[in-house]
Amino acid sequence: MTLVRRPSPFSELMTLRQAMDRLFDDSVFRPFTTYNGSELMRLPLNVRTTADALVVEAELPGLKPEDVEITLENNALTIRAEDRTERSEEQGDWIVREIARGSVMRTVTLPTGLEADLAEATFEHGVLTLRIPKAEQVKPRQIQIRPVTSGQGTVVEAGTPAAGDTAGA
Repeated sequence: MTLVRRPSPFSELMTLRQAMDRLFDDSVFRPFTTYNGSELMRLPLNVRTTADALVVEAELPGLKPEDVEITLENNALTIRAEDRTERSEEQGDWIVREIARGSVMRTVTLPTGLEADLAEATFEHGVLTLRIPKAEQVKPRQIQIRPVTSGQGTVVEAGTPAAGDTAGA
């Protein structure tokens, strides 16, 4: 006797795990990517703060400084870049194609108290570094502790009564 196995009508349905994997792979959950034609392009950033400035680093491999536009308006930093080089399509079929070409944009909200007019940008080895100084009023300050003095100008240590002080007698 021969057993014939028929495909299940439910075999075409996705499993819950596959559906969740696909959901989290969508660009909806990746705000740092933009859709350009048929490709997703990333603009990864590092934003850190120091005592006197805010430093932003953006990876822009394969681009030139003249291909990048930086704007800072109302505490919103926008970095736009466009790969303007001509690429010739070679013969053959792609097996893996992950190098994105085209334009990319990223906007991030920055804290208040920055001096945008004094910002400096450098571009080296495909990494854009933007340094925006903090305004003096938002820079951290160290507060010096002064010793407490009595009315006669002598220093009073904690727990020791000053000369002429009869509070403890």
